[in-house]
Amino acid sequence: MAVKDIFFNIVSVIVPGGISKKKKTSDDSLDKLKEEVSIDEHIILLEELIDRLDTDVENGLTSEKARQLLIKHGPNSLTPPTEVPEWIKFCKLLFGGFSALLWVAALLCIIAYAASVASDPTTTKDNLWLGIALLIVVIVTAIFAYYQESKAGKIMESFKQMVPQHANVLRDGQKVEISAEDLVVGDIVFIKVGDKTPADIRILSSQGFKVDNSSLTGESEPLTRSPDCTDHNPLETKNLAFYSTFAVEGSCTGLVIRTGDNTVMGRIAKLASSVSNEVSPLNVEINHFVHMVTIVAITFGIIFLIVLISLNMGVLRAIVFVIGIIVANVPEGLLATITVMLALTAQRMARKKCLVKNLTAVEALGSVSVICSDKTGTLTQNRMTVAHLWLDGSIASVNLSHTHPAQVVFENPIIDSTADEQVIQIERDRSSYEALLRCAMLCSKAVFKTDEDNLNKSPLQRLVKGDASETAILQFTELVVGNVEDYRAKNPRVCDIPFNSTNKYQVSIHETDDQDQQYLLVMKGAPERIAERCSKIFINDNEYDLDDEWRERLDDAYMTLGGLGERVLGFCDLRLPLDQYPRGFTFESDNPNFPLEDLRFLGFVAMIDPPRPGVSEAVQKCRTAGIKVIMVTGDHPITAKAIAKSVGIITSDTAEDLANRFHLPLETIDSKDIRSIVLSGSELAQMSSKQLDEVLLSYREIVFARTSPQQKLIIVEGCQRLQWIVGVTGDGVNDSPALKKADIGISMGISGSDVSKQVADMILLDDNFATIVAGVAEGRLMFDNLKKVIAYTFTKNLCQLLPFLLYAIVDIPLALSTITILCIDLGTDIVPSITFAYEKAEGDLLERPPRKRTDKMCTIKLITLCYGQMAMIEASGAFFAFFVVMAENGWWPSRLLGIRDAWDSPAVNDLRDSYGQDWTYEQRRNLDLAAQSAYFIGIVITQIGNLLGNKTARQSIFDKSFFRNKLMLLSIIFAIGLACFLLYIPSLNQALNLAPNRFLWWLPSIPFFLYLLAFNEIRKFFIRKFPGRFPSRQLTF
Repeated sequence: MAVKDIFFNIVSVIVPGGISKKKKTSDDSLDKLKEEVSIDEHIILLEELIDRLDTDVENGLTSEKARQLLIKHGPNSLTPPTEVPEWIKFCKLLFGGFSALLWVAALLCIIAYAASVASDPTTTKDNLWLGIALLIVVIVTAIFAYYQESKAGKIMESFKQMVPQHANVLRDGQKVEISAEDLVVGDIVFIKVGDKTPADIRILSSQGFKVDNSSLTGESEPLTRSPDCTDHNPLETKNLAFYSTFAVEGSCTGLVIRTGDNTVMGRIAKLASSVSNEVSPLNVEINHFVHMVTIVAITFGIIFLIVLISLNMGVLRAIVFVIGIIVANVPEGLLATITVMLALTAQRMARKKCLVKNLTAVEALGSVSVICSDKTGTLTQNRMTVAHLWLDGSIASVNLSHTHPAQVVFENPIIDSTADEQVIQIERDRSSYEALLRCAMLCSKAVFKTDEDNLNKSPLQRLVKGDASETAILQFTELVVGNVEDYRAKNPRVCDIPFNSTNKYQVSIHETDDQDQQYLLVMKGAPERIAERCSKIFINDNEYDLDDEWRERLDDAYMTLGGLGERVLGFCDLRLPLDQYPRGFTFESDNPNFPLEDLRFLGFVAMIDPPRPGVSEAVQKCRTAGIKVIMVTGDHPITAKAIAKSVGIITSDTAEDLANRFHLPLETIDSKDIRSIVLSGSELAQMSSKQLDEVLLSYREIVFARTSPQQKLIIVEGCQRLQWIVGVTGDGVNDSPALKKADIGISMGISGSDVSKQVADMILLDDNFATIVAGVAEGRLMFDNLKKVIAYTFTKNLCQLLPFLLYAIVDIPLALSTITILCIDLGTDIVPSITFAYEKAEGDLLERPPRKRTDKMCTIKLITLCYGQMAMIEASGAFFAFFVVMAENGWWPSRLLGIRDAWDSPAVNDLRDSYGQDWTYEQRRNLDLAAQSAYFIGIVITQIGNLLGNKTARQSIFDKSFFRNKLMLLSIIFAIGLACFLLYIPSLNQALNLAPNRFLWWLPSIPFFLYLLAFNEIRKFFIRKFPGRFPSRQLTF
């Protein structure tokens, strides 16, 4: 690595944001990647494309030309981004954020020790030990954080796993298998079911070819590919297949038009790796906290440096004292406390099926003000299920359950022509129902996977070989009829025509076991294609001509079901005349020698990917919590809108709904009356950033449909421009840029791709949106508890600072040594502060709005409340204990003023106390240890009062919450026990500048403990009594 590169790397660690040598270039490159895919290879005539690529469809490229193109354009692979060296990552953790403050404190301690030794070789090593301890804390914490983060893999490695290894290609007129990396533009490739598409290709010919585009577009249904250009949008047209997408049915021949980084997948990979990670809200707060502590410490330091020099203290000695003042302001144990609290909360969230990869994401989830949620697999179950039927001229609702028989009920009762009575429940033996079920069972190729464990499950839980629609139909018929595969075996298929994009139907011909020798032809497909091939309709055990009136009713039913976001398939059948098609007749599927017209229409089967249980309630909780839920999906706008309405993301009419209801032109609808909107990707592409911001601000309920990966990223950036804290959920490769850009990216653990899991901060182990809501509550609780920890920590800081100030200004003996500060910060205080992580919520956390980016964890109000009020009570209790010990030994406070130099001088062995007794230096030193121990005990006891006082923010601790956090009560016992251990273990107490005090010297600070407890109870009483008013605002931190 060049010297200048090392320099830039080091500066990037120290300076927030680093130095970008190529910022403008990288920004321009990122802007280009955000642009929509713009190609014309799918639009132009095939002959023109062949000329442009200079290829030969019949013989393929020659080996020599392919070699030249490979040299010119490079291999068909994804270029890995420049990786940050591991040592740089470790240095960022070691020196960045709060760690930097501890490094400065440690270095100041060592400098203070060196300066003291230079002036007095007999000086104690307190500052040295404190500096070393701080270095140990920061190094151990950095190693722990690096270990946590190193468990996350690299984004590009996940992309590489998606890339096909081999490809079948036409070269020199021969079909050969080559490495996929050796493919070049102009190659002719052959793809069959189970293959990964080796490059972006234009379809030349296809045989029932379907691909799974979910990784690119989020669309769960397999998509048919054919040679026909059906849309100008390359992601929508049927004559393109994209790099790394799976072939799930059929086969095709294609012409390679893009390779490597130029493919659609390559663009997404580059976009995901180019997008910068957002600094988490908690890291922003920690940085702000560091700035606040630094400002306070330096302000105190400068003020007292001036004061000390004006009091004629030597410059060197004054600097040493100022260093002590600055270090006393640094909460040494806070970094470890926050890390442990985050880890404990992450464990708690993991038990709720929410796996946290990045610890700071715990709090970020609680801060989100908007969630951009994918539809498939997050809001929905990611499985198609039959929701409605249309038969006998009416729509019927289908209710399927793992534990109960299927229920099929007419939404509007019909009159049974045979019994002349109303029918609501559809019975199994109803003739029209039987005919529809028979057609659904036979005109399908989906089968259950045959392993025993799978077959022992409920039909709705079984794994199926087949596409999503056929899976839903198989599970439905298995529940209603049972033993579908046995039924198929008794009614064997003799001929079939697979579904293709041109015909949009599937046909099969069967022998039947019902004593009827005629062959049965069954067909299913797109409703309009099925209806146009029928001349009869089967209603209430009767056949009627399919006239215009019936066709209008079919159209109405189709529009009604389609408007619910359901995928509708039509079904029909025909008995083939025995005289024309006797048993043993040879049917031809390529050139059908049987009728495909004048069929009998049976009905519709409508399927939907149903919402997950609990999602509607979760969305409502988000709304109550002030969180805006935006659906961002690759699915069709109608489907997206229907699901959004069913889960409560959309609760009111859109402009289109009102226009349709009142038969008004769309442009006449006043947008001020509308709070819901559904925008397609094509509409979004026409918007400027300002227009997008207006949409985000103007509408409370928003659905973005048919969006591309680039558009998902643009939506996230738009929300962040409005200063919203953004959470993004997703499971596909197409979601990865948005997941990475979001303040918190949330991937699906079951259905999520490896790429999405790598870039996400959090993984939902159950793929359930409702789990996010539980995480939001945990994050908000974490933020509240962190504020309590900071208040608890800040309060004692002044108690550690005042002994140095009084020692320097009024010349009294030092009440607290620097090594004892370490005993408090990393000893008696750290366990009680960690137990704040176990505090329960006060009230419903989801009934208050999310915090704004401008709301800080550490505020001026918090500092003034802690330093100006609570810390003064603590310091009074600790100094009272200190002065009691001194007074009991003959040194009244008035006698201690102005004797600092004589007290500390080993040469003075006749210093008189208040009663005229002479004290040697050794005697004074022993008394020092006893008095400093009393001060230490005073801080420990009053900090217990501070701990209990900060236990709640509003409620009284005596209001059912005192014994709720048992670990906090145990931590109080731990703190007292540790204090006793440090005081009463011989040699250890001497090393820590402590002494084994009498029991009576523990008592002086107890009234101040009670006073601090009472102060906090009164403060919280005013907060409850006057919510939102002046007393509450002034007493709330």
